[in-house]
Amino acid sequence: MNDLKRIAVFTSGGDSPGMNAAIRAVVKTGLYYNLETFGIYRGYQGIVNDLISPLKKKDVLNILPLGGTILKSARCKEFMTPEGREKAYGNLKKHKIDALVAIGGDGTFTGAKVFMNEFDFPVIGLPGTIDNDLFGTDYTIGYDTAVNTVVSAVDKLRDTAYSHDMVFIVEVMGRDAGFIALRSGMASGAGKILIPETKTHIDELLERLQRRMSEEETSAIIMVAEGDDFGGAMEVKKIVNERFPNLSTRVTILGHIQRGGSPSAFDRVLASGLGYQAVKGLVEGISGVMVGSVNRQIEFVPFDKSIKHHDKINLELKSITEILAL
Repeated sequence: MNDLKRIAVFTSGGDSPGMNAAIRAVVKTGLYYNLETFGIYRGYQGIVNDLISPLKKKDVLNILPLGGTILKSARCKEFMTPEGREKAYGNLKKHKIDALVAIGGDGTFTGAKVFMNEFDFPVIGLPGTIDNDLFGTDYTIGYDTAVNTVVSAVDKLRDTAYSHDMVFIVEVMGRDAGFIALRSGMASGAGKILIPETKTHIDELLERLQRRMSEEETSAIIMVAEGDDFGGAMEVKKIVNERFPNLSTRVTILGHIQRGGSPSAFDRVLASGLGYQAVKGLVEGISGVMVGSVNRQIEFVPFDKSIKHHDKINLELKSITEILAL
């Protein structure tokens, strides 16, 4: 793309720690390649509503450690219509923008693919989601920070669980994928991990609690992904209370706290590297792909693959965790 002069970056979908590091990398790499960089505020809604303005070096100073996204995010039903996308294209042309960097997840890339195909408009995506479920990258921006947030919270809960002989059932994000529950559960020594990828056998959980009680271990952590097929933490608590009415059981739903906070060093490095590669890719004429990191090597994965194929969870980690929790 020898005629590339102006690019724009936006964040879409759920926010994730490290998005600001990615924005910073896009702006600074753009400067290196003598490109003008624009920021689009509120995701696809911002393209439709013309919330587009230049991003200068001063605009990204000191944002590396910030959680959330300085460009904000929003849902946009209008962009799902041909009329909305036509309006968005007109706004980009008005600002003489030649290419886009889209930071987000599955929904973000789906919209980018449709827009790119309709208007032959160059787009490169960055995997910004705490769920870590996108095909074509070992880690997504924000996942490491989210896992560390959960582990920190569970470490504190364990103190109370031990002090009062309590069982804490901790629900974490993961409507369709159990990556956060699995890795944070392993790191925090959970006695049982319930995730969407495997069927929940509630009798196994009850038997494990019974064994712990017979060994006078009356405190435990049970990690539950919100998309677990049993129905989440509250349903698990109901069954545990029915079987063990004298056992003190509490539910903690961590919710959106997992999305916030200053990104970890790992997420800052990942986001910075992927942001650089996105701009470099556009300069080299690459489009229609997500930039991922596989085995520490940069991979350009077509949107089709990253959207249609979700990354597979490592179920061996679940087996290891359950053995270590005996």
